[in-house]
Amino acid sequence: MKFASTRLIASDLKKMVSFYELVTGQEAEWLAPVFAEIVTPSATLALGSAETVALFMEGSAEPAANRTAIIEFMVADVDAEFARLGDRVEWVHGPKMLPWGNKSAQLRDPEGTIVALFAPVTAAALARFASR
Repeated sequence: MKFASTRLIASDLKKMVSFYELVTGQEAEWLAPVFAEIVTPSATLALGSAETVALFMEGSAEPAANRTAIIEFMVADVDAEFARLGDRVEWVHGPKMLPWGNKSAQLRDPEGTIVALFAPVTAAALARFASR
């Protein structure tokens, strides 16, 4: 089995795609007017409009309802990303060290999902990501 992507359902798809293009620096691939993907070297973030939910099962997913998942992007320099994004995003917290050895800053996407930008810093954290 291979983990392929994480998909977010959006009430304002264009706004969400623009946000993730800004954060990742990657241009989205629009596969349909109601579906886009941001492909990174290690994972894909899929974004679907609320209309796509009916293709699976009506009511099975809901835009702007997440309070459990955190979308994480590993970056080279958390401080540089914090400065680059500045006041163009809503920050949850600025750069800080976490107990498991990562430096992290968190922000919210336009529909409320937390997005973490992190970099492994300690020797143990660097070792965890060396083989990934």
